[in-house]
Amino acid sequence: MAKDSIPQLTFRDQAHLLKRALDSGEALVDVLSEKGLTYDDLRYENSFAKSWDGPARPVLKFKKSNGLPFVSFFSGCGGMDLGMEAAGFKHTAAFEHNELFCKTLRRNRPGWRVFGPPTHSGDVSSRSDVSAALTSLINAPFEGLFVGGPPCQPFSIASNQRFSKNGSNFKRTGFLHKANGNLLFDFVQIVIDFKPVAFVIENVPGLRDLDDGVQLTAAIRRLIDAGYTVSEPFVLNAADFGVPQNRHRLFVVGSRSGRSFTQPKPAQLTYGAGSVLLRGRSELSNSETREHKPESVMRYMRLDYGRRDPLGRVDRLDPTLPSKTVIAGGSQGGGRSHLHPEIPRTLSVRECARLQTFPDSYEFVGASARQFTQVGNAVPPLLAYRIGLSITDQLF
Repeated sequence: MAKDSIPQLTFRDQAHLLKRALDSGEALVDVLSEKGLTYDDLRYENSFAKSWDGPARPVLKFKKSNGLPFVSFFSGCGGMDLGMEAAGFKHTAAFEHNELFCKTLRRNRPGWRVFGPPTHSGDVSSRSDVSAALTSLINAPFEGLFVGGPPCQPFSIASNQRFSKNGSNFKRTGFLHKANGNLLFDFVQIVIDFKPVAFVIENVPGLRDLDDGVQLTAAIRRLIDAGYTVSEPFVLNAADFGVPQNRHRLFVVGSRSGRSFTQPKPAQLTYGAGSVLLRGRSELSNSETREHKPESVMRYMRLDYGRRDPLGRVDRLDPTLPSKTVIAGGSQGGGRSHLHPEIPRTLSVRECARLQTFPDSYEFVGASARQFTQVGNAVPPLLAYRIGLSITDQLF
């Protein structure tokens, strides 16, 4: 961070302002505004004791199109789609059942064919609707790539940590989940029906471990019986592939060409969160930050790098290390954002999107909580890009 970005507000003066807001009941944002300050002028007790001194932040670079088509399923806000597009694949269609996510896709890529509300269900479990839409666009066998990440909440450890261990929501219900549990098999059947040259299944590592792998093994067996050569499921940490965030995702890759797939090799450099979390980004979309209460800021500002506030259950990031995983949250609330490494506040949607390696030009629509959900659910585009390059090299 540049030295001129360091706030001029002293820690002592900050403490006085916080105490004033706490004693008077005034909103902290109003107390700061009276002094010509914002939340971004606040600091920790030991702000700027560390800094990222590595290369500039990682940026998703778009290669020239290789002409190979791909279709995405469970597309979310487009993390996997962006990565495949950047790797050179030509976007053919996206299927997404959440109308808000579809709005984000259409806002950013108006030229994409997005099958989802309000014009289509986008529901992969409605295989007849999906097949009808695809038949109008592609032939079987399809000389391209299918990618899909069935909703992962039933298999996710992180999603269950939001609940009490004594509550009914804590158990990872997996394939017993009425809404999402069998979408993997719906996707597998669509692959079998349209016979793409290759496919990618993406999910949380919990998909591999649930039921000792019985269900995932059954899905893979169906694909092998249909003539696919399928890789052993493998887990990648996004931080090993240029993403400034520790995020583990499971992948299964298959090909009907008979070729085996080898997972991509990790990059030599690991990026710290400080490579993307800079000051002065309020002009970008999705940059609004939460207006914390003074008592919250008073707790946050005493935290050291990497430490957690036990009451708010938020962690101060270390600028020299990859961020902790950006959390999506559930259907009733947005993700739990981490604390900025140098400003005692939670991250904005834009800052979380940077940790996920979305381009700054990519906009997320809807209420703030729903924006966090979209970003937290996404596959980091840069990780998808690396998968896409490896698939191009090995399977096409």
